[in-house]
Amino acid sequence: MSFINAIFGYPLGWIMWAIYHIVPIYGLALILFTLITKLAMVPLMVKQQKSMAKQTAFSPRLQEIQNKYKNNKEKMNEEMMKLYQEEGYNPMSGCLPMLVQFPILFGLIDVIYNPLKHIMRFNSELIDQAMEIVTGLGFTGNLYSREISVINAVKQNPDAFMSLGADFVQKIEDFNFVFLGIDLSAVPTLAFNLLILIPILSGLTSILLSLQSIRQQKQTMGENAAGSSMTKGMMLFMPVMSLVIAFQVPAGVGMYWIFTNLFSWVQSLLLNKYYNPKEMAEKAQAEAEARREELRRQKLEAKAKLRESMTEAERIKFDAQEQAKKEKNKAKREAAAAAAAAKAAEVDEEILAKALSEKEKNRRKLAEARRRDAEKYGEEYVEVTDDDLK
Repeated sequence: MSFINAIFGYPLGWIMWAIYHIVPIYGLALILFTLITKLAMVPLMVKQQKSMAKQTAFSPRLQEIQNKYKNNKEKMNEEMMKLYQEEGYNPMSGCLPMLVQFPILFGLIDVIYNPLKHIMRFNSELIDQAMEIVTGLGFTGNLYSREISVINAVKQNPDAFMSLGADFVQKIEDFNFVFLGIDLSAVPTLAFNLLILIPILSGLTSILLSLQSIRQQKQTMGENAAGSSMTKGMMLFMPVMSLVIAFQVPAGVGMYWIFTNLFSWVQSLLLNKYYNPKEMAEKAQAEAEARREELRRQKLEAKAKLRESMTEAERIKFDAQEQAKKEKNKAKREAAAAAAAAKAAEVDEEILAKALSEKEKNRRKLAEARRRDAEKYGEEYVEVTDDDLK
């Protein structure tokens, strides 16, 4: 994974380097870097939203195929591919934006975690030597804060790193991690200070983004799709993970997550305004119906031309075959309707049987109560009627 991070982090690192040299404030450079990368991914998000809306337009037909051929996977896949071809839909079109975003995300992580490499442009050999000195001094750090551990160690004990050159030490000492009174190189703890705001805001903005995502899914795919247990679980899982991990990484990483969540939330609001999921789904559905109607028209025209080219005997045979097809399709529709009606009738009978059994239970309970009262008070027993059960 670190290899992938490094590959995609290299070009993004130059962007961060350029921003920092224009605005030499790490926190502000981080915000601008996040904004630029989010803007660069807007076309992918638009494409993904359009793909989702298009799929929603023919999802009832897709569900019908899946139910009809649930015991025949090969036939199901064949019919689904026919549907995709008919609708002009590529199943991979919805996944492509996400696949592109993943390597970009890995690159972003590499840039945020490695300021020595990407902002100060030190080579890997020099950074490794600095890490050896840090280890010898007893400074602790994790996978996410190796280079930031070096920066903190240099600022606390610059003499220990003089063997790496005065330029190395000077660059790091001049690098200012403080932004809005918060040291972005420090790892937040549960202590009562400004740093604790980073994990809290990271979790809260993640919740905000999750709620917006659920709202968008409801608009596009309906209540059932957005209300699944998996979706709700992810909505809770991501903010909790964001909160927990933000206590284990430098505050700069947590701050990056905060602004990523905020920019993503704003981006989602704007996309929903200018590319409304419901309106796009309705438009896609209308376009799909228009395509189906055009296909039907083309088929009818093709049949008419074929019939015109036939002899009289061939026409009679052709008309007979077409009539047989119509009757066969009609029989299939009637059979399907009859099956659906029979299934509905079975459900009604079950409900009726259950209701009658409940009624009979109540009748017996009331009759038993009347017998006890009759024996106790010497009264005449009166049979339970349907009116007594109302």
